[in-house]
Amino acid sequence: MKGPDFVQSLERGLAVVRAFDRAHPELTLSEVATATGVTRAAARRFLLTLVELGYVRSDGRFFSLTPRVLELGYAYLSGLSLPEVAEPHLEALVAEVNESSSVSVLDAGDVVYVARVPTSRIMTVAISVGTRFPAYATSMGRVLLAGLPEEDLDGYLDGVRLDRLTPRTVATVAGLRAELARVRAQGWAIVDQELEEGLRAVAAPIRDRTGRTVAAVNVSAHASRTPLDLVRRKLLPPLLATAARIEADLPARIPGTGRRASAPPG
Repeated sequence: MKGPDFVQSLERGLAVVRAFDRAHPELTLSEVATATGVTRAAARRFLLTLVELGYVRSDGRFFSLTPRVLELGYAYLSGLSLPEVAEPHLEALVAEVNESSSVSVLDAGDVVYVARVPTSRIMTVAISVGTRFPAYATSMGRVLLAGLPEEDLDGYLDGVRLDRLTPRTVATVAGLRAELARVRAQGWAIVDQELEEGLRAVAAPIRDRTGRTVAAVNVSAHASRTPLDLVRRKLLPPLLATAARIEADLPARIPGTGRRASAPPG
């Protein structure tokens, strides 16, 4: 339930910005209204306001985002020490295993990439900082979900919609819950072609000094050249070592948590 201070017009304005994506870089007024569930009149007011502010441009029929929207994401990233801490460790890991590596955080049921060092392009969807994928179908997402407090995990599982992204994608909440329990027990996750055919990935948690999972780091590889046993033998050990090095370099205060991290128990 939304609180008394909730500003619905701001919610709708942000929905207009989010209506544009890689598949829809240009939209008409009607398409924006349909995508956001607002009237054409309301969509027009939001779009023209965003044009006036410099976040959207228009040629008279189509609307599209301008580079200025990057300021919104940069405001978050500039205060987040995690990407700058993680990047040199990702570069070292990629040089060692010759596979792509990324770091992500959890946001509203999705993983959001905050750092990435690629090798070759192995996905049909290009990945960059800011890319989002459903957490349930990704190795980093499962690590992040497994690190949630039980109450938060139950809330996620109660509302999750499990779309079959490939024939291998987890199909039931019970199956996902069992997999997350396994991930929590072993401390890492492997996802085999559940997000995209031909893609295997292994992920490990990044924890703050209280032991709370704040991010995840992964290595992704093409299934045709990387059997599952090779993922476990050759990719997992250096990945776990990299996660430990990132954790060791994180500052005492983790931006975004609102509190200072303390030494873990024991």
